[in-house]
Amino acid sequence: MKEKRYRVPDGSMSSDTCRSKNAKERLFQKDFPPGEFKERRKKIMDAIGPDACALLQGMPQVKGFYRFRQSNDFYYCCGVEIPHAYLLIDGRDRASRLFVPTFLSEESGEYVLTIEDADLIKEFTGIDEVLPLDKLMEYLRKVKVVYVPYSPAEGRAETRYTALHAYRLAALDPWDGGLPREQRFISLLRMRLPHIDIKDLTPILDSLRLVKSEREIQLLRKAGKLAALAVTEAMRVTRPGVMEYHLRAVANYIFIAYGAAAEGYHAIVASGENIWDPHYSLTDSVLKDGDLVLMDAAPDYHYYTSDLARMWPVNGKYSPWQRELYSFIVEYHKVLLGTIRPGLTADEILKVAAEEMSDYVKNHKFSKEIYRRAAERALEFKGHLSHTVGMAVHDVGDYRSTPLKPGVVFSVDPQMWIPEERLYIRVEDTIVVTGNGVEVLTGFAPLELDDVEATMRERSLLFTGLRSLDV
Repeated sequence: MKEKRYRVPDGSMSSDTCRSKNAKERLFQKDFPPGEFKERRKKIMDAIGPDACALLQGMPQVKGFYRFRQSNDFYYCCGVEIPHAYLLIDGRDRASRLFVPTFLSEESGEYVLTIEDADLIKEFTGIDEVLPLDKLMEYLRKVKVVYVPYSPAEGRAETRYTALHAYRLAALDPWDGGLPREQRFISLLRMRLPHIDIKDLTPILDSLRLVKSEREIQLLRKAGKLAALAVTEAMRVTRPGVMEYHLRAVANYIFIAYGAAAEGYHAIVASGENIWDPHYSLTDSVLKDGDLVLMDAAPDYHYYTSDLARMWPVNGKYSPWQRELYSFIVEYHKVLLGTIRPGLTADEILKVAAEEMSDYVKNHKFSKEIYRRAAERALEFKGHLSHTVGMAVHDVGDYRSTPLKPGVVFSVDPQMWIPEERLYIRVEDTIVVTGNGVEVLTGFAPLELDDVEATMRERSLLFTGLRSLDV
């Protein structure tokens, strides 16, 4: 068995134990100090009150040959990446306790945290106690009110909404019908501890995660920059004959080369008629001369992602109809970006932007009447200010029902449809609301049509090296 102590009897460090300690320290995130996690847990204690506890269940061990990834809520509260761990945030004594399975010790090596690393865990997370998992029941017997998340945990490349969809399909399957893990956990709590009043922690966590801290915004900047680098590089390698999946491969190369775990969601790379499907995922078509390509991609960077979409011509030059339609949606996009500011609601922003763009529609001579009508319908659509972005691409928290606050991050995604020709046009960026406007986190990617065409004439950086790029 590996030596677990960090000091030899005389108090000095041996070379073996130094290596062991360094290996263990590599298992801790360095993006957030312990104080930020403690502040998040403090807010949870304030929300649940002095007579209750919050209990979060960590993700199980992965089944395949992937590196373990913690659920977003669990990671948000402590940053610990240990499978089958449980976090108890106690409002009664204002303490947080991490319960770690001892069975992990039997298979562990230098690169797995176990109960024997309790001191290091407390040092890097600010957690008050680290205890064996079999002690959890002892603490729960004395609790009267427990808050647990009712909503599905977000894992690798997952959102709450994709998880709920999968659960619905399983429930409809007559040969499946098993309970989701979160519901099984709640059922076990009720069966084993019938005296406990169980309440939903999800609304509290959603409210906390909605407004990002400065350190979270720093990670979102890096995720946005990587998304922009990936899409820009995909523009450079685009030409007739290339496969859609080649562009996805370029994006994944950029993500991993700059420290992301992988893609934050399955990239949309759709060309030609495939664009009509807004969540096309096959990526198995050949890019053809005269077609447009739509790409929507972002990384999983230190548990944070982004959302970015651009459209460009396969042959490097927008045709007249492509330029006409995409220019309209890009112009609308810029008006939306210039209208967003704290204190306004999403509906107010959409109303102001639509009024400004109405002059564009009136004064522009569209080549087809169906294009003009599509532009008018686009100004009536309420989904252009889309979803929150953060630890998941469709992140948690409701930003639309109240005036915007600095630190809220969401995607701006104006869209238009021309069903008569099965055309779907869109452009998307991820923004953070600032004190007086917005910061476009994905703005590094070319937006103006002439800039896109110029980028497509550039030599691919994949053939000139990546070390000069600063993320």
